[in-house]
Amino acid sequence: MLDQIYVRREKMTEKATVRELSCRELSAAVRRQAIVDAATLVFLEQGYGGTTMSCIAATVGGSKSTLWSYFSSKEALFVAVVDDIIERHSEAQMVELPPDGDITMVLKLFAQSLTNTLTSAPILNLYRLVISEAKRFPHLAELFYDRGPKRGRARLAVYIAEMMERGELRRGDPLVAAQQLCALCQSGTFQLVLLDLATPDQNSMFASDIDVALDTFCRAWRS
Repeated sequence: MLDQIYVRREKMTEKATVRELSCRELSAAVRRQAIVDAATLVFLEQGYGGTTMSCIAATVGGSKSTLWSYFSSKEALFVAVVDDIIERHSEAQMVELPPDGDITMVLKLFAQSLTNTLTSAPILNLYRLVISEAKRFPHLAELFYDRGPKRGRARLAVYIAEMMERGELRRGDPLVAAQQLCALCQSGTFQLVLLDLATPDQNSMFASDIDVALDTFCRAWRS
């Protein structure tokens, strides 16, 4: 009887410990996200070079020691900001590319998702920030490229390689084809948007850009 009581008490203690750990982990995750959100605002407003950990700590509230306990450096925090923005807003890295779907429709869906990604305010502002700081901090441009454009193009290249194997596209370098499609989608209206120039009919302009990009791409790569 006593053995059973002890076993029950041990199980209750284990459950309480698990709940306590879960609460702590949740609290830590919430705190970490709050830091990333605050850092995003500061980086985009002041640039990477003009941002200090002290400024971020003041924005989020709390001490620098707390901030350092989550992120070992300003660069580590910037990486977290880039990952967070891309995870939330990179539609192009999430869109389905079904190999059995109509290739024209799949490529159009990708092109639309790429356009939506590039023109979403967080991605666009991050892109501008990286360009403005690339000369002084080339490693920032590299980490942004690796996590954003490079990853998205590699994903598209996998789909294109499959289409080449199936005879839908002529054989060639899938990555080159992916890079060309992405470049074609960014060759018109996106340049105006990137420079914050007036685009009164932006949606129809992008739709036209996509149609032209797909026509050019298919003329070059369709079997």
